[in-house]
Amino acid sequence: MKLLSYFSRTEWLLWGGSTLLVLLSFFLFDGEHFLMLAASLIGAAYLIFNAKGNPIGQVLLIVFSVLYGIISYSFAYYGEMLTYLGMSTPMAVFSLIAWLKNPFEGNRAEVRVNSLHRPEVLFMLVLTAAVTAVFYCILAYLHTANLLPSTISVTTSFLAVYLTLRRSKYFALAYAANDVVLIVLWVLASMEDLSYLSVVICFIMFLFNDLYAYRNWERMEKRQQSSNPK
Repeated sequence: MKLLSYFSRTEWLLWGGSTLLVLLSFFLFDGEHFLMLAASLIGAAYLIFNAKGNPIGQVLLIVFSVLYGIISYSFAYYGEMLTYLGMSTPMAVFSLIAWLKNPFEGNRAEVRVNSLHRPEVLFMLVLTAAVTAVFYCILAYLHTANLLPSTISVTTSFLAVYLTLRRSKYFALAYAANDVVLIVLWVLASMEDLSYLSVVICFIMFLFNDLYAYRNWERMEKRQQSSNPK
């Protein structure tokens, strides 16, 4: 009963609709790659917990990142593989620790929303540019498929994981930007293998969930500030 009341009607609709969409796309376009199905279902769950600022979302993100890295390797998307296994997974571990250490008023099911100041924003942008340059060279050396969108994906992914670690509401917008890039990447992949259409639908679902997460974190921030202005 606590779980039922924990999520709003909109959140249950998002989670249920996302899960149904994942299952339908899998059986319509794939039916064989169960690893993709598992990753998509876990992704739908982690998105809704992240939207609530719940650390469980970071636990599920760790599992999703490992599975998605394996899937990316199968299509020679080495940028995605390196990004999720080498960056998203360890950053999700650090984010989990940070979220657990910063609960809102002792409630471990909700992280305290943080605001970044200008010096840190500048530092983040410089660091992101450096990470992008390094990954571009690595991906070019590995002859990564669709090099340019793969590199852009690294950029948006790094911004997303950094902002998640720092508990900024803008992490959701960074993930939404990354979703758009990934939709393009997997549309290109599905032109060669229709089974990858299920991954395209997965990231379309991610996009809607991330946009909702941003809106919900805005509400969380306002509620937390009004409850504890200090």
